[in-house]
Amino acid sequence: MNKKIASDKRGPEELSIPSRKGRGEREADAPHYLGRRSFLGKFGGLASVAMAAGAIPFEPLLGGKHSTARAAVASYDPAARAAASLGYRNTIAAKDDINVGVIADNGDAGLYPDKSGSYSKALVHDALGKPNLASWNSLRFAMSTGNPADFEAIINGTPGGGPNSRHNGPQGALALDAECIDSHAFIVPPAPAFASAQTASEEVEQYWAALLRDVAFTDYATNPTAVQAARELTRLSDFRGARNGRGHVTPHELFRGTIPQANGSRDVSNTMGPYLSQLMVQPTFFGAQRISQQFRVFQSIANGGSDYMTSVVDYMAVANGGSTGRSVSFDPVERFLRNGRDLSAWTHVDVLYQGYLVAFLVLGTIGAPPNPGNPYIGSLTQKPFSTFGGPDAGALLGEVAARALDHVWFQKWRVHMRQRPEEQGAVVHLIKTGQGSTVNATVHPDCLNSHAVRQTFETYGTYLLPQAFAEGSPTHPCYPTGHGTVGGAAITLLKFFFDGSQKIQPLLRSIGRDVYVPSTDGLSLNTYGGSDADDLTINSELSKLAFNVSFGHGIHAGIHYRSSSDQSILLGEAMALSLLRDKAKSYNEKFTINITKLDGTIATISNE
Repeated sequence: MNKKIASDKRGPEELSIPSRKGRGEREADAPHYLGRRSFLGKFGGLASVAMAAGAIPFEPLLGGKHSTARAAVASYDPAARAAASLGYRNTIAAKDDINVGVIADNGDAGLYPDKSGSYSKALVHDALGKPNLASWNSLRFAMSTGNPADFEAIINGTPGGGPNSRHNGPQGALALDAECIDSHAFIVPPAPAFASAQTASEEVEQYWAALLRDVAFTDYATNPTAVQAARELTRLSDFRGARNGRGHVTPHELFRGTIPQANGSRDVSNTMGPYLSQLMVQPTFFGAQRISQQFRVFQSIANGGSDYMTSVVDYMAVANGGSTGRSVSFDPVERFLRNGRDLSAWTHVDVLYQGYLVAFLVLGTIGAPPNPGNPYIGSLTQKPFSTFGGPDAGALLGEVAARALDHVWFQKWRVHMRQRPEEQGAVVHLIKTGQGSTVNATVHPDCLNSHAVRQTFETYGTYLLPQAFAEGSPTHPCYPTGHGTVGGAAITLLKFFFDGSQKIQPLLRSIGRDVYVPSTDGLSLNTYGGSDADDLTINSELSKLAFNVSFGHGIHAGIHYRSSSDQSILLGEAMALSLLRDKAKSYNEKFTINITKLDGTIATISNE
């Protein structure tokens, strides 16, 4: 039975995380993650902190005559502290001193002399699917030298044009980090080759997702196009997406994530429950500010919206970094996310760790318990705050997101340079229209002969891959994804703070809610009636969230392959574990925290 969610009238004070005394008990000063006490209110002691800073002058900040601290309320040895700080930094630097050599790409850049199988957006193009070699080589040269002047000499297709005429932050690939293992020391396997059966299956998935953008996730089971998509993906020779227990893709498994488990079992974390993670659905608070989880979304095609880059003229304008003059149109009504177009609209403008910051707030709202290894559990004299508390978790989400982008940008720009799905779509169009000889790249028959490609031509009049965004993909390479790497890092951090094994449904029911799913029109939330509702855990919903966001930006929008998201989420997880292990020694509290990784194995973070 479905029921509409009632408006939650309680304020943030009533939705705090429970204290260590138990999930069902609340107390006035219980630690929680909603920021009930303003962080700024804690700055009252700033002057005394500044005075205790020894020889550091604070006149510009505090005014008055410079002074040097000569005593402190609690005695300590400043020389020993300085030595401990230096020792910690030296130890971490030595541990993270790793040289893995040059990381391999998939060979496409060398295989196709005309670079038609490599990323080339915003460069000069001589023809459809064919970048100008001088332009392409100017980008590769800059990435090889790392000289800022060489980046300014890249030959772009539309110099001085709009935002998409410029490459998106390529020098981020060269940034150094002061914490965690360096970006150049993480090995991401080569991307599937342009002409491989795996890439073909992922491109077919892209075409089906485009055809299903306006279909509600809850309608997949009965929608003829979704049923046809599931059947075709099942039959493809190298499709590596989610399947049911019999090895079939059904409408329920469409566009869901899956990570191979270390013990060989099937990953079910993303195939349980509704398509959208509860962390992307449940209303919450940002301090005293209500967050409804309803969003501005794109207009559907039936109501005047559009897909983009489906004509050769438009495609060429965008590929050269120009603009078609078209822009996305918005639905006048804010809605809960209920289909692929909605999810694309959310990821089009999100702050990259936004979904995980909101998830952190939701976990606080529903009273999620801390990780069992939290050193403050059982303490009668202390509670967590700047370490192991809400401020620690909230601030570190932004930190791991920044580090994740540095790490993935290196892989994107300096190693793999994988083409975007729209670029493979251009080659598909050339081959299907008898112009395949104009480029060196080839496409696997699984894609060329697919129902998805044929149905796209019947709908749009070309074989180009329809895009949800007027500008198509961003102007950086496909593999791995920024959204996915941030996602893998952020959910790993949240597992460090919360008990990932905790079931979601009992927490929701304790505050008068249940597992919810957006209605078909996105105007309300209905109670989810599936029998697996009570199987959902914090860990499974965190994993689902990472794939919802990465696939929303990738598969549903048409700009990233499935494997690009898969590998990015794993990269983010590995990077976050490195950061947490480096940070562990910086905590004064003694602790051992276990985290269940995406492959089912256990990672331990400890300073004991």
